[in-house]
Amino acid sequence: MKRLGFTTSCCILAFGFFASAQAADDQMAAVAFSMAAIEPAAAASRPFDFQRMNFDVYAGGIHAVQANMDLDYREKGRYAMKFSAQTRGILGSLAPWEGTFESKGWALSNGRRVPQLHESIAMWRDEKEVKSYNYTKNGGFKDIVTLYTHKKPKTKVPDKALTKGTTDALSATILVMEQVSDGGKCEGERDVFDGKRRYTLIFKHSRFVMLEKTRYNAYSGLAVECTVEVKPVAGAWHKKPRGWLSIQEQGRKRGMMPTVWLAQVTENAVAVPVRVRVKTAYGTLFMHMTRYESGDTILTTKD
Repeated sequence: MKRLGFTTSCCILAFGFFASAQAADDQMAAVAFSMAAIEPAAAASRPFDFQRMNFDVYAGGIHAVQANMDLDYREKGRYAMKFSAQTRGILGSLAPWEGTFESKGWALSNGRRVPQLHESIAMWRDEKEVKSYNYTKNGGFKDIVTLYTHKKPKTKVPDKALTKGTTDALSATILVMEQVSDGGKCEGERDVFDGKRRYTLIFKHSRFVMLEKTRYNAYSGLAVECTVEVKPVAGAWHKKPRGWLSIQEQGRKRGMMPTVWLAQVTENAVAVPVRVRVKTAYGTLFMHMTRYESGDTILTTKD
């Protein structure tokens, strides 16, 4: 189950999608990417839209991971976000992993996004681990229920000092995507609880840029470039950085923090990630959006 614990955390989106793993797993953890969020004071009301995206992740020029994301506002007063990924090619043969991360919750009229359920499902060879993070509508944290392939289920109620005032990674990601959609900058911070640790996501606006479509990426147009920093607060953090934190510090030493580009692909819809860059000691990772679909709008790299 050690591998499951690593892979579950390393592929949280995020988008930040935020990793914590053994030092020996750093090279594989490089397939993760991270995004964070701030809570807007008054987010504009959204149309009940549905957006679907496909991504390719390249590590050292090798197409190592395939991923997709759904963002759903079609049910009034609700939101849902789902991110899934799996290794492919040589990496898929050596490290056959796949994971799904999904958050569902309440889209309140004051602009708050309160999770009801955050679920992560990770599969490593013949092992499967399902974690359900349960919340209350007033923003409180209830418990974590974990199901295993070869062990009995486990229910845990974490220390309130770790969970009070926090959200899950995907719900935090939605907040920053909405912030950008309203013309705001990617600036602020937000506390997240990942099951073992509490940390602050420090989101910094870099610039507005025009992106060109390439054979790797389907999007062209205006985007917001942002960097993300994970700051440990409490919980089971190692003295020496591991997993995602190690990757972040590798990038810092090389003058390049984890970076994400967000763009409002469809008019009036929520901004979505179109590109991610992570610098590591092993090379640079890129995640490119290869397909986008929302209503009549379809973008692909083959157009």
